[in-house]
Parts: sequence; structure tokens; C-alpha cells
Amino acid sequence: MAKDSQNLMEKIVGFAKRRGFIFPGSEIYGGLANTWDYGPLGVELKNNIKQLWWKRFVQERDDMVGLDTAIIMNPKVWEASGHLKGFSDPLVECRECHQRFKADEIKGFAAWVKSVKTKAALAPDKIPACPNCNTIGSLMKPKMFNLMFKTFLGPSEDSSSTVYLRPETAQGMFVNFKNVLDTTRKTLPFGIAQIGKAFRNEITPGNFIFRTREFEQMEIEYFIPEPDPENEASWRKYFDMWQMEMMSWIRDIGIRPEKIVEHDVPEGERAHYSKKTIDFLYEFPFGQDELYGLAYRTDFDLKNQEKASGVNLKYKSANKEEAPYWPPTIEPSLGVDRTVLALLLEAYAEEKDPSTKLGASRVVLKLKPQLAPYKAAVFPLLANKPELVALAKNVYNDLRKDFMVAWDDRGNIGKRYYSQDEIGTPYCITVDFESLEKKDITVRDRDTMKQERIKISDLLPYLREKICA
Repeated sequence: MAKDSQNLMEKIVGFAKRRGFIFPGSEIYGGLANTWDYGPLGVELKNNIKQLWWKRFVQERDDMVGLDTAIIMNPKVWEASGHLKGFSDPLVECRECHQRFKADEIKGFAAWVKSVKTKAALAPDKIPACPNCNTIGSLMKPKMFNLMFKTFLGPSEDSSSTVYLRPETAQGMFVNFKNVLDTTRKTLPFGIAQIGKAFRNEITPGNFIFRTREFEQMEIEYFIPEPDPENEASWRKYFDMWQMEMMSWIRDIGIRPEKIVEHDVPEGERAHYSKKTIDFLYEFPFGQDELYGLAYRTDFDLKNQEKASGVNLKYKSANKEEAPYWPPTIEPSLGVDRTVLALLLEAYAEEKDPSTKLGASRVVLKLKPQLAPYKAAVFPLLANKPELVALAKNVYNDLRKDFMVAWDDRGNIGKRYYSQDEIGTPYCITVDFESLEKKDITVRDRDTMKQERIKISDLLPYLREKICA
């Protein structure tokens, strides 16, 4: 990792804790294996992302409905989906330091394994070293490690009560396909959307909130008409539509398109159910890695859940001559936590304030106003003037009926501005002595630092227009 990138990541982790975005989980006990808690500002940012996503892809579309399915499902669901047998990573242990790693993350490991299997000689400088203790030749042969979190349902702990925390939200939508058809009368193409937690017992979690064992997904299963097997375009048009939708979302939330690479995953690296997968790779400080994914899951899931359950999950169109079929699925999958990390990285800036004589520096979080934890902050110019405080409180109480709004009456006004800049508040509103006479206030823009006088009676529509633009 380059020094500047490493510094940026360290700054983001420190900033996130210091300003109440993200705290280490169970910190008073020394933490727990890369678990994280969202603080007062982090939970607002996270909720704003989810609300914007839901509004865009569910509320404003006629071809989408929502679900919220259980985290713990009948284990037969995971048998049918292939997770119990195939949801595994190759695990490697070092016999010296006993640290464990994912085999595909160790440079040169695949070549070494191949040489062991074929008994072919490998040059000494090609034998991989342990990433932790750097001992050469200490890595043992990989073993497959299932990523499912196992637990027990009820008071007994035996095989009959074994259940799993879901490793993805998708199966909850597939097993409810018939319920959705019966209650909504949707016709193809249509989608089912869900936001929820998923759990994967990752071998090597890390890079802050990028890879964790508990994470949140925003997923859609978009069911399409039966494609013509001789015409790939019959399903590709839906896939291409969602590819464009995802890039449009990326741009609109404030991620620069030039930081994204659309990687067409080759056949040998795709999930077992996928006929085509695009990974949207983002340029993180620790390297290019997956931000979102888009997969053509074919009819694999509905077909296998029907075979395992015995319940008819086929779609019957209004055309009586058309035989029932399992509609194939396009799956846009977006991680909430990775979105938070990407947005913090994109929005964080350190810059000089040209309005000051010495060009003081400030930290500013240039989030889109719709995503900012607080949409505005209200200040009385002086905290020891009751008439200013009273008017400012009235403005504050009126605004927070519509927006999340901060109140701050501590210290000088410049420090209050900088404090709000750092957490991404797009507009700061100051009530001064002129406000008492003219019934107007000063509104300061976070990014330009320009100020303008606005009538108090015009403030709410002014902010609505700015924030919702």
C-alpha cells in the first residue's frame, strides 16, 4: 500500500471514531475480530444511503416490491441453494505462527500447490512465505472452510436443531416468490428488493468496514421473461439496463466514475449459479476491490428451491399457450458498509480556508446533501444573549420537523463552522442581532463557504430546494 493511501485510510479510521461515525465493536473489552458499531453520525449516514436506495429502486418504480425476510431460515433453504456444500474458501495455516489465511490471497500459493500435486520442482524463491511471520515453506496444504455461521434453534444443541445465519439476503426473496406473485399480481419483468444483514465467517476480515463477518446488503432479484436460448440479447438487455442503473447510482451518490472499473468476471471465477457477473471495482487505498456486484443467476435458485420444497415456484403468464417456467434472475447486489467506506473516502478533504488571513486549514466532508447526517446546523451568534438563543431555538425546532438538524452554541462562530464542515453538514444557519430586527438569518454553504441572508419565512423551502436538488 502506498504511503499516501495508507495515511488516508488511517485518517479515515481515526476520523470516523473521533467524530462519531464508526466505533470499534466491544471496545471497552479490547474489541472483537474486526467488528464495528455505527455511532450517532454513522447511523444517520447509513440510514440516508438505505433510504435513498429504497426511494430510487422501490418507491419510484412500478416494477419493484420490497421484502424483509428472516435472518434464520429453514436449513433446507441452504441445502437447495448449494451453500452448505459449496460456500467455502480454501484456508491455509502456518505451522510456525499458526495464523490462518485465505489461500487465494497469498502470492504464489497456487503455483506451489500445483507443484506439490504434480511433484514438480519449484525454485526456492517461488515457494510462498507466511504473510505474518515471513517463514518460507511453513504454509500447510489448504483445507476447505465453510463460511456459514452455525447456531442452534431452541434449547437442545444437536443436529436436528442446527440452523445458520443467512450468508446472503437473496434466498429469502426466492423462497417468497410465490407469496409475492399471489399477493401483488405482478407480471414479468419485476423485481423484489430487500435491505438486511448477512453473515459470513470470513477467514481474514479486515480493511476497516470493507470486509466484516456481519454486514448489510441492499439487493434486488429482478425476474425476467424466459429468454430465447438462441438469442443472448433476450436476457442481456435486462442485464445491461441494471449495469447502467448501478453506474448511475454510483455517480449520483458522489462516487467518481473514474474510480470505478467494471470487471467482467471470467467463467472459472464466477459463483456456481452465475452465467455472467460484473464486479464494480473501486479504487480503495488498499487496492482495487469489489464495491458492488451484478450477476445473471439464470433460473438456478427458483428451480432448486422448487425441487427441494416440492412447492411450485414457476411463473404462469396470461398467455395460455405458454408453458409455466422458472423466470431467470438478474441480481444487483450493493453493500451498505462498503458504500459508507467509499463515500467517506470520496468526501474527506483537507483544504485551506481562503477567507482567513493566514489561510487556516480545515477538514471538510463533502457528502451529497441528501446523504449528510445533518442537513443543517443552527447557531445563535452569542450563547449569552437570551433573545438570540430564543429565536435560534425557534428556527431549530421548525427545521427539525423536516430534517436532521444540529444545534451548537459553544465557542466562537468560526470554530462552529469548522466543526460542522468536518461532519459534512451542508448548511450552517446563524441567528444574529440583525435577525431580531429583520427576521432573516445568515446561511453559510459548506463547500463554497459563501454566506447569504435569507428570510426566516423562506428558509424551509430554500433548504428543501438545495437538499433535494
